[in-house]
Amino acid sequence: MAKQSGKGKGTKGQPPATIAVNRKARHDYLIEERLEAGIALEGWEVKALRAGRVQLKESYVLVKDGEAWLFGAHISPLPSASTHVQPDPTRTRKLLLHRAEIARLAGAVERRGYTVVPLSMYWKRGKAKVEIALARGRKAHDKRARAKERDWQREKARLLKSGA
Repeated sequence: MAKQSGKGKGTKGQPPATIAVNRKARHDYLIEERLEAGIALEGWEVKALRAGRVQLKESYVLVKDGEAWLFGAHISPLPSASTHVQPDPTRTRKLLLHRAEIARLAGAVERRGYTVVPLSMYWKRGKAKVEIALARGRKAHDKRARAKERDWQREKARLLKSGA
């Protein structure tokens, strides 16, 4: 019998460990294309992510000078953070993407009027990843119609279940 290494043991086929989800983005935007990006973090930020102290609600992605940057993501420092480091919870963080992906994002934002928003943050092979999306903003009437449709589907399922 072959001995398995400790790495990856029991993780095959498992969903990635989610740190945070930006539910507001799915409500406010129509998601068109998704990408996975690495994120450049400091040591105290990694510890805070492991504790689940991150909020993506008001965050967004900007592409400038050939680099992608995450703005507005709030990572709360742990109380036990090092004393010689001054943590900045909302600092701008660099996203790690291939040059071609950055160029495609920049083109879509500039020419076609898309927005790049972070959808979720999760662990993948011990590294923090951010799922970002090219999205178009929803209008208020679109949001209301979507909520109305969702309520109708729920009511219809309830009626079918009760057999009425």
